Amino acid sequence: QMADPFLYNTGDRSHYGCLGHEVQIEYLKAYVCRPSFSTDKAVIVVHDVFGWRFPDIRYIVDLMAGHGYITICPDFFKGTEPWKSTDHWADFPDWMKNHDPMKVDKEADVVLKYLKEQCGAKKIGIVGFSWGGMAVHHLMLKNPQLAAGVSLYGRIVRDSEERYSLLNPTFFIFGEKDHTISLDQIFLLEDKLKQYCKVPYKIKVYPGQVHGFAQLKPEDMKPEDKPYIEEARRDMIDWIKMFV
Repeated sequence: QMADPFLYNTGDRSHYGCLGHEVQIEYLKAYVCRPSFSTDKAVIVVHDVFGWRFPDIRYIVDLMAGHGYITICPDFFKGTEPWKSTDHWADFPDWMKNHDPMKVDKEADVVLKYLKEQCGAKKIGIVGFSWGGMAVHHLMLKNPQLAAGVSLYGRIVRDSEERYSLLNPTFFIFGEKDHTISLDQIFLLEDKLKQYCKVPYKIKVYPGQVHGFAQLKPEDMKPEDKPYIEEARRDMIDWIKMFV
């Protein structure tokens, strides 16, 4: 019996009143939030297994927009059902086969084109959580249009050296108590990046934090976790600000 890979306790989430709006881009739906002033900088947010409508992800989109970026979270599941906390864990491997975080290139291109042509974006970064963290790791190896990336607790896939030749600056955020990612895997990632990576990168592990910690809305945080959650978010935004 494998440990339950990406799912964290979604508990009772408070309702979230979004600041942005939904748009249709070619065959994709997306949630977009813009800052109050015009800018040519944008950020793509890649959702986790709970999909593009999940309140926590929309909160992150609005947060990034508040820092001055046109921010967009497309539906990388292309209208198919996201995973739900009521689904049976035995079905997860099959669900994952149809929702592969390494098969996001086409959607990323559609969104990049939209940001450049419709929103006037000249510099674009990307951040992703869990499933989205894996997608960000993948895209930062493949898509030179993305100026910087932040991968938050994306499970580490061990394969060839190709996993480490990042094209642009990438920051990896992990929780120390993540049951899906061992510290050994994180140390290995760090070793390999030292060997193969030619661009700036950073790995940071936040004490006592579990999978999914960084996207909690303020009212859903436990007091003891709050400083680490806020630090991770600040770090994420600082990284984007440095390169985008």
